Amino acid sequence: MKILRISPHKPMTLVWWSKNRSSIDFEPAYQRRGRLWSLRDKAYLVDTIINGFDVPKLYLADFQFGQSNLNSSKLPYAIIDGKQRLEAVFDFFDNKLVLNDDFKYRKTPDLDLGGLSLKDLQANHPSIADDFENASLDIMSVFAEDESDIHEIFVRLNKSKPLTGAEVRNAIVGPVPEVIRTLATHEFFQENIKFGISRAGDLNAAAKILLFEYAQRPMATKKVDLDAFAREDVNRDKLELATRRTIDTLADMTDVFIPKDPLFASAGLFPVYYWFIRGINSDYHSLMRDYLIWFERERKRNRDRQKGRSGALDLDPELSRFDTLNRSTNDLQSHVGRVEILDRFLPKWADWMRLQNPYSRSNMVGAMKNILVNRQPQS
Repeated sequence: MKILRISPHKPMTLVWWSKNRSSIDFEPAYQRRGRLWSLRDKAYLVDTIINGFDVPKLYLADFQFGQSNLNSSKLPYAIIDGKQRLEAVFDFFDNKLVLNDDFKYRKTPDLDLGGLSLKDLQANHPSIADDFENASLDIMSVFAEDESDIHEIFVRLNKSKPLTGAEVRNAIVGPVPEVIRTLATHEFFQENIKFGISRAGDLNAAAKILLFEYAQRPMATKKVDLDAFAREDVNRDKLELATRRTIDTLADMTDVFIPKDPLFASAGLFPVYYWFIRGINSDYHSLMRDYLIWFERERKRNRDRQKGRSGALDLDPELSRFDTLNRSTNDLQSHVGRVEILDRFLPKWADWMRLQNPYSRSNMVGAMKNILVNRQPQS
């Protein structure tokens, strides 16, 4: 029988928690990324504590008593809710954070404390520093034996907060979210993408391509589709094969694209480029970034002509259609259509390349053209 109990933790001072922070697992699987708060937001929390205002309860999985299969880090605690608040407190203890310039101390409003660190307070206003160090937060200990209970508490506590779909999906218990988390640690996501990951953008992107590989074709990747995939009772062998294919293609993409590649400034084109590269003979990977740069340049020229209207007759309908499909970036037809257009434009690029470099790459480009024209569509 599952046991779930939530009770107040024994009151401990902030300085005690700071000294014992190594006993807290800040990165359990369900937890969203840290460092989301701005410096001003964090300093405002410190302001709240110093001035004695209420701070919402924090929730910690408490593993101090007995062994638990949930305690993968082998630490006494794991954060469930309150990660940003504890990070703000610890940053102030570490003097990485100062009070906001407009800080007002309620007990002595005329006292100018804006811009001071905890070290400054300790040196010049020790009583105020003591108030902060000896304050305590309301912390609830969660005793659970089932991972789904911990995840359910996390999701429920964050229902009123602006969690992204990927962050909520990450809290689902099951094999798919585990694989997604593993894929997001791949070198490609660490080095090559340029789009933001602070709100789990890498997890979202990884979920899309894993879904493609699991289905062995492009799929719709709206929130409802990715959520259903994360909860699906998947075939484990099929999932393992999909994972291997994803890892192999990501390794290929690491060779194709440059670090912090501008081609990945937005996450919208990531699954399209992924499926496009997946279907390219590896002998020609070294040419594919040049091709995509050229294609994006042609798209921009087409958009410029459309804006100017003077060259409306010169518009390329395929490039215009690509832009239209790009507005519905998670639709099935959008994924399929954009990959098909990328395939169809390869011969045009090959012709352009031969005109630009009739000697240096003519043989390779000519051979590539024939191979790709006859390539079976991957969709």
